[in-house]
Amino acid sequence: MQIRRRVVVAAALVLGTVGATTVALAQEDGAGPPVATAATGEWSTEVAAAPADASPSATSGGARDRATTPRPAPDTRPVTVAARPAKEVAKAAPASAGYLAERYRVSAGEAARRLALQELSAPLAGSLAERFPDTYAGMWLDQAGGGVLTIAATDPAPVRQAVGGVPDAAHVRVVPVRHPLRRLTEAAERLATALGGRAGTDVVVDEQANEVVVLTGDVVAADDTRLAGARDAAGVPVRVRARMPESVIPKACDPRYCAEAPMRGGIRLDVPRDNGTVGGCTTGFNVRARSGRYYVLTAGHCVASATHTHVDKTWHQFLGPKVPVGVESTSPVLAENAFPADYAMLPYQTGAFERWAYPKRTQGASLVNYWCVTDNPTCATKGSRDVKITGHTPYSAVQAGWVVCATGSAYTPKAGEQYVDSGAGLGYVPGTRCGTVTGKASGGIDVRICARPGDSGGPLFTESDGRALGILSYGDDGSGACANPDEKNYYAPISTILDRVNSRTGLGFEIATRGPLIGPIGSSTR
Repeated sequence: MQIRRRVVVAAALVLGTVGATTVALAQEDGAGPPVATAATGEWSTEVAAAPADASPSATSGGARDRATTPRPAPDTRPVTVAARPAKEVAKAAPASAGYLAERYRVSAGEAARRLALQELSAPLAGSLAERFPDTYAGMWLDQAGGGVLTIAATDPAPVRQAVGGVPDAAHVRVVPVRHPLRRLTEAAERLATALGGRAGTDVVVDEQANEVVVLTGDVVAADDTRLAGARDAAGVPVRVRARMPESVIPKACDPRYCAEAPMRGGIRLDVPRDNGTVGGCTTGFNVRARSGRYYVLTAGHCVASATHTHVDKTWHQFLGPKVPVGVESTSPVLAENAFPADYAMLPYQTGAFERWAYPKRTQGASLVNYWCVTDNPTCATKGSRDVKITGHTPYSAVQAGWVVCATGSAYTPKAGEQYVDSGAGLGYVPGTRCGTVTGKASGGIDVRICARPGDSGGPLFTESDGRALGILSYGDDGSGACANPDEKNYYAPISTILDRVNSRTGLGFEIATRGPLIGPIGSSTR
């Protein structure tokens, strides 16, 4: 089993726009910070608990102290976000809507409502983080609890007032927590420095638990003598967990996918190993450098491991017709095998670019292949198709409870078939499945979506808006048909990968929103 390193934590949430309808969220005067009961989640204003991170002058002392250091009044300016009609969002994401309907036994209308609330949540989170930096503590979607958007805050009253006019406000809940997101992020940064690691990689924030997580097994050892003191000095709850549990296996080697040009996410890659066997992965996304050159993104452990020490070339269907795709870059090195920095930027082999390029500029939108599988019948409303990639969502903005989709190419051939066996197990069908984000405590994006060895590097994306989220790195053990509805897999975030490779190379990589077009390009970097 390969040990992967690294993660995510971001305090800043990006404010984006998702539609044409602008909604002003006016605040109202309140009687005081409400308190939620654990049993019902209902609000009461009878107890006015002071925020745990408030200064002493705001929480203690006599009348004279309060008179000389009054607390500032809550910001009463309206918060502005954007929203699309639920039917419009659901129409753009039929498989996601179908997943919600099947998984949670809800109507099509209810599924549409939940997807619209999901799309609204990212810009809302950005607004709240900017407006209430000392109060806002994160948010997530509680799908099992009725599709409720849960917002955490150390002082719920002003935040609750701010979201009182948001669309679907009946399904928005504000819950009290002890520590704001900004303080957790600052604590993670201090912990990372004290332990010789990196915030967002070795030390991360778990918004749902309202605590910091130290990931051991890579930079930070489980028996590090500095750990106890650093935890005590953090000033916030700190949880320690192994970076990758022993019960998981890397989703690597021998993918299978029959696809045609142009190059899209979800295409089969076969990679010859040093020992004469063949392994491989799945293409993730088209990537473009500042120079204008295009690359194919996949998982780093596909080409950088103990069985891949030479310069690896990747092929589509190695056993025939053996179409060349990419080649490992060694100058500069554009691959790492350390989760969540588990990536390989593959320049095209000689002659491969023309085979995989998009032939016309008018049809050049970068694509992910959406392939219907037998255990995903909800995609039948549109059938197999291409999803246009419009950009990527920062790791910090991804929230637990989001419905996302993933495509892979793992396969075990039946007798007589000419495909490399990825080890997926008979009965597993390669293609696209949808599920939910369960959290980010691994340092990557944790999802409840079935996957098998050979799906590594495959794309994770939001169906409604075509935003790239991550590529598959590893996950729960499993073989054959998808039988465990709670299977979890872990994706390396796109923003983490881009930040890492760009800081190392300065090449200005970005997820391509237009596919590689036929035209002059430079020679492959070797």
